[in-house]
Amino acid sequence: MKLWQRALAVQPPAARSTTAEFGVQDWIDMWTSGAGLLNTTMGNTTDEELTGSIADAYRANGPVFALILARMQIFAQARFQWTRWSSGTPRDLFGTPELGILEKPWPGGTTADLLARMELFDSTAGNAFIRRIRRGVRGRANYVDRLAMLRPEWTTIVLGSQEDADHPAHAADVEVIGYAYKPNGDVKRMQLLLPEEVAHYAPLPDPDFHFRGMSWISPVINEVQSDDASELHKRKFFQNAATPNLAIKFDPSTSVDEVKAFKGLIDSEHKGIGNAWKTMYLGGGADPVTIGKDFRELEFSATQGKGESRLAAAAGVPPSWVGFSEGLQGSALNAGNFTAARRRMADGTMHHLWCQASSSLATIVDKPAPVSGESRPPELWHDVRSIPFLREDSKDHAETQSQEAATMRTLIEAGFDPDTVVRAVEESDYSLLKHTGLVSVQLQKPGTDPKTSPPAPTTGGTS
Repeated sequence: MKLWQRALAVQPPAARSTTAEFGVQDWIDMWTSGAGLLNTTMGNTTDEELTGSIADAYRANGPVFALILARMQIFAQARFQWTRWSSGTPRDLFGTPELGILEKPWPGGTTADLLARMELFDSTAGNAFIRRIRRGVRGRANYVDRLAMLRPEWTTIVLGSQEDADHPAHAADVEVIGYAYKPNGDVKRMQLLLPEEVAHYAPLPDPDFHFRGMSWISPVINEVQSDDASELHKRKFFQNAATPNLAIKFDPSTSVDEVKAFKGLIDSEHKGIGNAWKTMYLGGGADPVTIGKDFRELEFSATQGKGESRLAAAAGVPPSWVGFSEGLQGSALNAGNFTAARRRMADGTMHHLWCQASSSLATIVDKPAPVSGESRPPELWHDVRSIPFLREDSKDHAETQSQEAATMRTLIEAGFDPDTVVRAVEESDYSLLKHTGLVSVQLQKPGTDPKTSPPAPTTGGTS
């Protein structure tokens, strides 16, 4: 039996272990050969350098930090509940004790801490790995049940195939059979984790690798580097006198030693922020000439602003929400445009991230059993009803419900079956309507003589 076939032949989850039929030495041999391994943040030197640049951008680049912070602040406010799906729509949000692992993922941690770190690793590495650690016997004092964040650069996705065991990454039936975690890259300390032990959050797929995620910063890394260069240029401008560059011409008869001595005097008297705007006194034969352009002539703020807007577009965050200059001009601040920008971020960026987080974390939580009559068990879902950022959406949703209620009332009064009315309005499919055969507000049968019909019941009072 081949290496990958043995890996896939491990016993069912209740009884299997990572060393039962696929020993540690097998894993090390596999690691040495490199077959079936998919590194999450570094596959070659270029990827490794890119990952380092992205991590450095979060620490040292203002626009990148602001964008990640904007995403994180909203993303981390969600909570998790179970939902029952009905007609393709999540219904009846409810909680169970099992969700406690997401509410207190580790000692002192909260759901917000978990989501904030997921967003951080997603933005900087394109992948977030969350491991569920269960040790001991449930109910005993020594029982441990907690989550742990795995460093993406130390985590490798292990692939397997029944059709092409030697080259699983190229096989049509490729699947993830586990994760290898190497603290600090040390193979001897490698931990082998099963798929049901790890939640892999990668909302932006890498086009070159099916199971690997990609940071949103990767496509705009050149913009980050240009912004860094702009900041360095601005800093040097202030450090070197906060004035346009000067070239000083000397008489041809001036010796090199005299020029060097004069340069030293000029640097000591006029270089640096503390010497800005001082009057310069030059001896005979020295002629200062301005070269280069200042910030206004270079349209420096406009150049930086365009780069910031491209970064914001890649992050899915409107420039106006992070205070970028391009987002604080003209009609961008109009109430309608500002609201539209917020909704674009909520409905596009954040809803996508929350859906991905729910489906990823569902791997490591135990689903409750379906109730009688249900064809599928409840699913993990995100509860965003208490997020201030979405309050205006809640108002719009309430108005929509009011309009739907009015439509339902009209249809019921027209004689349609109430159950079919509810389904038709909820699913926007009026072909589901079924008529009761009754008409008018009183829902009397056609041809009924009002004079011979029994009187309508009274609600009290005198006649």
